[in-house]
Amino acid sequence: MADTELVSHDQLDAVIMRLQLGTDASELHGSLCGYLAGGGSLRGTSVLAALHLDAEVETPEANDVALLRQLARQSETELADPELGFEPLLPEDDRPLVERAEALVEWCRGFLGGFGLAGAPAHAKLSDEAQEILRDLGTIAGSAFDFQNEEEDEDALIEVQEFVRVGALLLHTECAAGSDPASGTLH
Repeated sequence: MADTELVSHDQLDAVIMRLQLGTDASELHGSLCGYLAGGGSLRGTSVLAALHLDAEVETPEANDVALLRQLARQSETELADPELGFEPLLPEDDRPLVERAEALVEWCRGFLGGFGLAGAPAHAKLSDEAQEILRDLGTIAGSAFDFQNEEEDEDALIEVQEFVRVGALLLHTECAAGSDPASGTLH
């Protein structure tokens, strides 16, 4: 896979199935992004080890390992993108609304778990806004949706997805600033 090619939801889902990880693509991406946003580092470790995920497959295929590495690079790059190009990895827009909404809930659950795994000292110094975002992500992660009007529901999902996207970026920015040795924080 070329470094410029983005890992898709379906590609990640296929790897998860082959490795028998017991999660789904959105939750795994959310976990990875939460871990990175929370100040976690993948230097010297694999995505699966960092997220405490055990594959049922003893020896993963080289292509699967490469795709997970590419996903990690993609996620790190997008979260740090000054143009705010980050997007949660969710099913394509042509998939049913229910599937996309459930994937967003799973992404938020994963994000919160990964954020907690990072355990960065910066977490203790989060702004009130960042703490509120974490609470809101928790609310989304615990949500069940009641669909009634497809057009309104579609618009609502887009709004929630945008909130999640911007919230992840804000948390990443705050934790990155809080873990920066130049910030005056003692380590």
